[in-house]
Amino acid sequence: MAPKADRTPYRLISIPILRQFTSDILEKKMSNFLPNHTLDMIDQATMLHPVSSIEDLHAKGPTLYETAQGVTLRDSNGRDHVDMGAGLWCVNVGYGHDALVEAGTTALKTLSYQHHFGNAAAKDTVRLSERLVQLFHDQAGATHLNRVFYGTSGSDANDTAYKLVRYYNNLRGKTEKKKIISRIGAYHGLTAAATSLTGIDAYHKMFDLPLPDVLHTSCPHFYRYGKAGETEAEFTDRMVADLESLIQREGPETVGAFIVEPVMGTGGVFLPPLGYFEKVQKLLDQHDILLIADEVISGFGRLGHWFATGAFGLKPDIVSLAKGLTSAYFPMSASMISDRIYDVLSAKSAETGVFMHGFTYSGHPVGSAIALANIDVIEKEGLVAKAAANGPYLLKALQDVTSGCPFVGDVRGMGLMIGVEYVADKRTKAECPAGSAPHKIVSKYAFEEGVLPRALPFLPVNSFSPPLNITRAEIDEGVSRFGRALKCAEPELSKALQA
Repeated sequence: MAPKADRTPYRLISIPILRQFTSDILEKKMSNFLPNHTLDMIDQATMLHPVSSIEDLHAKGPTLYETAQGVTLRDSNGRDHVDMGAGLWCVNVGYGHDALVEAGTTALKTLSYQHHFGNAAAKDTVRLSERLVQLFHDQAGATHLNRVFYGTSGSDANDTAYKLVRYYNNLRGKTEKKKIISRIGAYHGLTAAATSLTGIDAYHKMFDLPLPDVLHTSCPHFYRYGKAGETEAEFTDRMVADLESLIQREGPETVGAFIVEPVMGTGGVFLPPLGYFEKVQKLLDQHDILLIADEVISGFGRLGHWFATGAFGLKPDIVSLAKGLTSAYFPMSASMISDRIYDVLSAKSAETGVFMHGFTYSGHPVGSAIALANIDVIEKEGLVAKAAANGPYLLKALQDVTSGCPFVGDVRGMGLMIGVEYVADKRTKAECPAGSAPHKIVSKYAFEEGVLPRALPFLPVNSFSPPLNITRAEIDEGVSRFGRALKCAEPELSKALQA
């Protein structure tokens, strides 16, 4: 680990002092505000962080990051970290890429904003739409996806999908066909509708979610949920039977769509079991149920394919995109919409009037320019092929470095999307005791070693999803640091998992 003498401790404040500090801010007692208070104090007094512990923030302060380049982040103490998470699965072309910066700068100077309400349009957004449609035709064989709707995040893309299912079936006169089935362990975002689609209880409690028309079927993670003696093919059949039973129980006439992450990311990097999507697609077609593919993570090369739609031969009616669309240089999402849906919307347009859905920033011209530059970089630098080649290299390196740890049960992945799952006993696959959080323990040591995997919120898994331009030398360095962290963490893991 990095020597503790090299680290500058956070300037922490007690809760009473913090409250007084906050009160001073609210009363505008701001004289000499910045000189007298550090940024971590100001953060604690003014911010509500997303998906963060308020208690931990007040106890430990924030971790401030100041610069980033390529695959490396530098914190406010001057320490460099190999980012094995690409932010939140999103910085696909790496940090600080000149081409994206230049595209955004030019766009800001040329047309800093234009909405798309009332049939208004911006040139770069039109060009991006054409580019996305062509990519899905050429790289995913999805010639039925010919329309694009824009938003600002993966959450609102899935919120759009939720609303489109209702709109489409209302136009068809199938007004009961509104329920959407998701899966336990799925992550689809955090708007009210997207949180409901998410299948992780931690995101539901205290928010009175999920909404009543969202249902969840079994999690198709064979390593954890396969039964003793059950083959992977038999597991697939059981998962599909669970889905069919749920459809029949609710009534096929009430079920409008099934939403899937082709590889389940935040849940724990779960690959689809053998034959899963072929059988699911057949079942959905049988009952006139739409397929929504959430490719917010998997899109734009993450899996070593341009899109999981092509990699798994999916025939989705809606595809949700974000993250890799702009490599997080601009908040933007896109929803690919099938002819099946659009033709109904178009045919009923004169009768129903204006399509009353959209966002202020739908199709933002600056985001569109950055997205076009991002796609250019992915193509010119061959990042999809690099992910396909370096994914197995990273997977094997992680399998090798964790092989001696008695608490690592499974290391799996596809492309540059890999999960390391912890168990209490490798031989029996015994589950970790409640509250033990081994993945968080390891992440703590990993930070000290200068590498950033992500501790996921559903099962005890560290995910690895670095920028697609990571080199093998950077993979070696990141995995080496993670190996040291895992070794340092073993005594604490042993205590937590064998109590």
